[in-house]
Parts: sequence; structure tokens; C-alpha cells
Amino acid sequence: MVDTGNKYMKIALKEAQKAFDKGEVPVGAVVVMNGIVIAKAHNLKTSARQATHHAEILAIQKASKKINDWRLDQCEMYVTLEPCPMCAGALIQARIKRIIFGAYDPKGGSVVSCQRMYDVKGYNHYPEVSEGIMKEECSNLLTTFFKKMRDNSKKQP
Repeated sequence: MVDTGNKYMKIALKEAQKAFDKGEVPVGAVVVMNGIVIAKAHNLKTSARQATHHAEILAIQKASKKINDWRLDQCEMYVTLEPCPMCAGALIQARIKRIIFGAYDPKGGSVVSCQRMYDVKGYNHYPEVSEGIMKEECSNLLTTFFKKMRDNSKKQP
């Protein structure tokens, strides 16, 4: 049996590595429709100087453009870090069918860690959630990035 969850999360990790290499917080996202990757993105918040340039938002934009529709109700998103409130809300708005994330975000995660946005009654859409897929690999990349940032800040006068 092929483990497609790991397959797509590995693609998201490659996107996260691109962000890491650019000095961005290493988060990557992949949108999959009917087993086909239709969009990939990584954080560009710092380089673009845009608070909304999170991997999930950029991947939603690319996927919507690809299928020429804002409704991504036949799509799944694989993301290396639990979505923040903005991204969790955007995933509701895009009608994403399922969200699969790797690392938990105890300081901002809005799926299970800080708040459970998808447990709030009243929304017109609730994505399915799978959590902790390749958690160690996703967490390790983030830990390495932030350690590097702290080490670099200690070296500067």
C-alpha cells in the first residue's frame, strides 16, 4: 500500500526548505486535487514584506488560479505547520476538503493547539483534519531554523 500522505508532505517539506534557504520561516504547503499536485508554495512573508504571504495563502491563490475557481472543495492541503488563525480561516473560505499538517504550533496554531477554529459552531464549511503527519521532520526543520536565527543574532554586535 502506498502512503500518499507522506508523499505529499515530503513535497511540502521541500517547499519549506526553499523558505528556509531564503531566511523565511520554513513552512511549505501543497494543494492536491484527485491525487495530482495543483499548487505548491512556501512562506514569503519576510522577503515580500507582506503579513499575508503565508504558504497556505499563496498555495490557495495558485490552486484557485489553476482550476479557475475559488472553491477548492475537491482539494486537500498538506502543510508542514499547523495553520494560524488567518490561514485556518482562509481554508474555510476556500472550502478545502481536508487539511493535513505536520508540526503543531503551540504559539499560534488554530486547528488544535491555541484554539480549535473548526470546532466553532456557525461556519458554513468544516474541513476534515489529519494532524501530526511527518511531525518530527516538520518540527526539526523549524527547530533548526530558529536555532540558526538565534545563533546568528548572538554573533552580531
